[in-house]
Amino acid sequence: MKNEEHNFSRNDQSNLTMIPGAFARALRTNVIWQFIRFMVINIKMLVVVSKSH
Repeated sequence: MKNEEHNFSRNDQSNLTMIPGAFARALRTNVIWQFIRFMVINIKMLVVVSKSH
């Protein structure tokens, strides 16, 4: 297997489906990181809305 194909696997739906690595899976399931991400997105939305009013 080539190095750049490491995160891809074959299944019935698609020939190449990307599979997240261990670090990406850890971030997706970490509640603290999700809360920080939620706050950053909300702050960005507040900035955009405040510019329009």
